[in-house]
Amino acid sequence: MSASDVPMRQRIEEYISKLQDDIVGAFEKLDPDAPPFKRDSWLRPQGGRGLSSVFQAPPPPPGAEAVPKETVLEKAGVNISVVHGMLPPPAIKQMRADHSSIPDVQSAVPFFAAGLSLVIHPRNPHAPTVHANYRYFEITEEPTEEEAAQGKPGKLIAWWFGGGSDLTPSYLYEEDAEHFHRTIRAACDAHGADLYPAFKKWCDEYFYIPHRGESRGIGGIFFDDLCDEPHKRFASDDAARPKTAEEIFAFVRAAGDAFVPSYIPILERRYKTPSTEHERRWQLVRRGRYVEFNLVYDRGTKFGLMTPGARIESILMSLPETARWEYMSELGTEAESREEKLVEVLKNPREWA
Repeated sequence: MSASDVPMRQRIEEYISKLQDDIVGAFEKLDPDAPPFKRDSWLRPQGGRGLSSVFQAPPPPPGAEAVPKETVLEKAGVNISVVHGMLPPPAIKQMRADHSSIPDVQSAVPFFAAGLSLVIHPRNPHAPTVHANYRYFEITEEPTEEEAAQGKPGKLIAWWFGGGSDLTPSYLYEEDAEHFHRTIRAACDAHGADLYPAFKKWCDEYFYIPHRGESRGIGGIFFDDLCDEPHKRFASDDAARPKTAEEIFAFVRAAGDAFVPSYIPILERRYKTPSTEHERRWQLVRRGRYVEFNLVYDRGTKFGLMTPGARIESILMSLPETARWEYMSELGTEAESREEKLVEVLKNPREWA
């Protein structure tokens, strides 16, 4: 049996499981004296499973000074989920805008979703937060009696891939931004010259905090609804991009595999940088903006919180352990300061690769 004969839902499950192992292994290798990530397997009563791999810096022991252990990471999560069940009509109606193959139905239909989602919050203010997510979604008809007896899904109605990766620094290092974007661009360019420009622009637009008038970070790539139908993010269907399920899956694997080389070298450079209480304060203020975006605007967070049987701990894993909100803070407004330099880029996204 060739790889293409294996159902996509099985192939994506195998891929994200391996990717999770590779990514968690890279972080544990970087900081071998830190506690390992906590592996937490779970089952979804409505159908499916997941494995959450989460790191939290251990608290100080009783009676000790309140100084946290100097681990590289403060909080991090690399989670996978493979779930299935019934999709309610309101969700179907929302998805029909981007998928003409989805019928206008008035009853729930079966769905399958699998993906990897990660957020890394390093301890050092000079080391950037990073986020990545790669996922696959299917909608099917109800299985026939024969299909149900064999444990097979019904006829495929629609499918698509989504995902991306983006960097959120507290202090701007241009060489880090260039490395991150160049690495991701190389992964994209191998599968179509139009991918990186379209998905970088989409990332800049998506990770934007309207009430602050600034981006969450310095971007990366973001894409959704990528399938064999025409896509609104490309000027024409002749765009240099993957168009079949096999081609798109190959691109998603390349993007996922690019995470470790895009981020770990940056973390290695920055996690030992001397820092001050002022810089820590700014880091916590920036984390507050991160929380604002995730809770108010992020589609994945909102979808997860509205999904029946949602695992709240996994959905809110993306939030930092500590953050700060200051009333009328002067941070980021002082001319020529390093904080102001970052804010300028957040308000005016730049091309890095």
